[in-house]
Amino acid sequence: MAGMMMKALCVMVAFMVLSAPYTEALTCGQVIGNLAPCLGYLRSGGAVPGACCSGVKRLNAAAKSTPDRKTACGCLKNAYSANRGLNSANVAGLPGKCGVRIPYKISPNTDCSKVQ
Repeated sequence: MAGMMMKALCVMVAFMVLSAPYTEALTCGQVIGNLAPCLGYLRSGGAVPGACCSGVKRLNAAAKSTPDRKTACGCLKNAYSANRGLNSANVAGLPGKCGVRIPYKISPNTDCSKVQ
């Protein structure tokens, strides 16, 4: 009887683990993909495209955990460094222009290890 209870308990635990919602970690591909519509604005300024702000908001919503925010920070920092033609004021001001607050400044000098 105890053996049968243990088997039933193991099956229940396995079912709970398998049916738990799976969350995927944020990737640099997602970060860059969401911000691709922003590239023109980040270089030249002007009006922020609606698709850009939609991407900024999606990225902000996806970066819920500290590890995701650190990943996003690192990806943004690397992308900023790789794209020499970006206007630093446009880059730093983009989240605010889209109505989003992030806990760090987007800059090649940001220490992403300190992002919470």
